[in-house]
Amino acid sequence: MTTQAATETAPVPPASDRELVLTRIIDAPREALYRAWTDPALLTQWFAPAPWTTPHAELDVRPGGASLVVMRSPEGQDMPNRGVYLEVVENQRLVVTDAYSEAWVPSEKPFMTVILTFEDLGGRTRYTARVRHWTQADCKAHEEMGFHQGWGQCTDQLAALVTRP
Repeated sequence: MTTQAATETAPVPPASDRELVLTRIIDAPREALYRAWTDPALLTQWFAPAPWTTPHAELDVRPGGASLVVMRSPEGQDMPNRGVYLEVVENQRLVVTDAYSEAWVPSEKPFMTVILTFEDLGGRTRYTARVRHWTQADCKAHEEMGFHQGWGQCTDQLAALVTRP
């Protein structure tokens, strides 16, 4: 199945002027999407928008557990992304923030909290990524960096992975 056939857009409005939202209906069970977000070996296959890659991921998927996901540019520059899980509801919801780097150690510059939901649609999944920012300026900057295009491409890559025969 191609990525185009595996997803369809399902717009959801942001809850505030500091939130960006991406929602898709994906032709895969929510367990597959949740696993692709929580298994480092799977996450590294889709997380960064190509031609970027994800050479490394450490995920301690539990409330208070730390994550480290490294994205690599085509020129070889690594961009480490650290965070802490705030909420974990298996196959339903993940909440992670970069406000902490690990073990409740505040990060230098908090930027966002990501709320992922995986809603069962009878074998398909309504996948929603809500990205809440600390300030309106951070939200605007993230949107201008290409949030919708980049997160959309990553979601297409995620869908391609979880719908692969």
